Amino acid sequence: MSETTYYRPAGAWVGDVIPVGRDDAFWLYYLHERRETPSAGMPWHLVVTDDLVRYEDRGLAVPSGGPDAPDLNVYTGSVVTDDDGTHHLFYTGQNPDRCGADGRPLQLVMHAVSTDDMRTWTKLPEDTFGAGPGYETGDWRDPFVLRDDAAGLWRMIVTARHDAGPQRRRGVLAQLTSHDLRHWEPVGPLWDPGRHVAHECPDVFRWGDWWYLVYSEFSDAFATRYRMARSLAGPWVAPERDTIDGRSFYAAKSAERDGRRVFFGWIATREGGHDDGPWEWAGTLATLEARRHDDGTLGFAIPAEVLDSFAEPLPVTLGDAGEAAVGRPDGYDAVLADGDVPDRYRVRLDVEIPADATGRAACAETGLLLHASDDGDEAWALRLEPRRGRLVLDRWPRRRTGGEQWQISGDVPHAVELERPCDLRAGRHRLDVVVDGEILQATLDGDVSLSTRVHRRAGDRIGVFAADGVVRADLAVTTRGDRPAPEPVPAAVAATS
Repeated sequence: MSETTYYRPAGAWVGDVIPVGRDDAFWLYYLHERRETPSAGMPWHLVVTDDLVRYEDRGLAVPSGGPDAPDLNVYTGSVVTDDDGTHHLFYTGQNPDRCGADGRPLQLVMHAVSTDDMRTWTKLPEDTFGAGPGYETGDWRDPFVLRDDAAGLWRMIVTARHDAGPQRRRGVLAQLTSHDLRHWEPVGPLWDPGRHVAHECPDVFRWGDWWYLVYSEFSDAFATRYRMARSLAGPWVAPERDTIDGRSFYAAKSAERDGRRVFFGWIATREGGHDDGPWEWAGTLATLEARRHDDGTLGFAIPAEVLDSFAEPLPVTLGDAGEAAVGRPDGYDAVLADGDVPDRYRVRLDVEIPADATGRAACAETGLLLHASDDGDEAWALRLEPRRGRLVLDRWPRRRTGGEQWQISGDVPHAVELERPCDLRAGRHRLDVVVDGEILQATLDGDVSLSTRVHRRAGDRIGVFAADGVVRADLAVTTRGDRPAPEPVPAAVAATS
């Protein structure tokens, strides 16, 4: 059993996660990405956790079919259990050497079953099927199966694209129904918004009086989003804040356990291990727990188990009392905490944002400095901006574009793909932050999440800042015991990352 806040398999990365909630644990199937060239095919591996902190790696779960098989790559799908206790696993089969009518590699829905409580899986190649008339053959993936008790049948939702129409707006969630989980009949789409290239990794569930549709898209903002409806027939409406997290947390799917809804996704790596490198596919497993508001909308936060696992206090404080007034009414000010932080720690920052005469927030910005230099001038900043209603991640110095004084990317105010909308009215707000090596995950007021990966470190200090206003800040820093480092990536793999 490996104890690590964010799981990554030895010598590989976590791709799309297929979570299954069991009575005693979450079983997390995932696409095991080694970034090998040439590729030997994509398998599913399995990791199990009962507390979202410790992970048991159970290794290979669904192997690649091999170089000549339609499922050389075993891509994303779902797992359900029928009334007889047989487990059914549906997945995407793909082989780059097998192309369809649209000239692209075929994507096929494939089926496997388990009668030994998911210890082993038997593939049923005779159940394989591809896209039907009106759909592109190269986009027919990520089958998600759910039971529709009201209709007395099973529904399969498939990431698909119409074979005609504007190229970037053909994405549709196709739908099929079945009574036996083996024979499927196409019906009308679950959702056809005419908006995105594709709606990947669909996830559909009911919670209270609402149905929720979760999907990931890469054509607008590269994000995992959700929609709400009163029934599976729709309409699927967008809440005011429809993203689960920012750019780096992708392909999130959920599972229920003990009445809780937990989302599992991956925090992407960056090419070359550099903060300005392009985002890559796959990364490190991360979790968020959903909370349901009275109006049915959802908030997302770092699970309590993860936060509570950081129980060892560190002597890193804002002065003797652990709190301080920070800021200036007419400028910027920062207070650095005493002491350095280790490689893995949690910060709890409470800030009281004052109100002006009209009741509005009397502060332009405040937040937390991380990986800061001793004078605080170089750092990552988790910045709360009350007047703009957002949480952003920024860094200083930013990327330089030349040697002149002004060539400091001053027109890039923050990492725009990580901007998170939030409610920052005057009053008390809490920022919970977990840093584990290069992973950074934050939650504002237990409702808004921001997950990412940072590499550059100017130092080991943290601090609090404010501008155009004075806030009262209370800071606490804790850590956990050492954990074994992941095995290094083999040289041949590292060379291709």
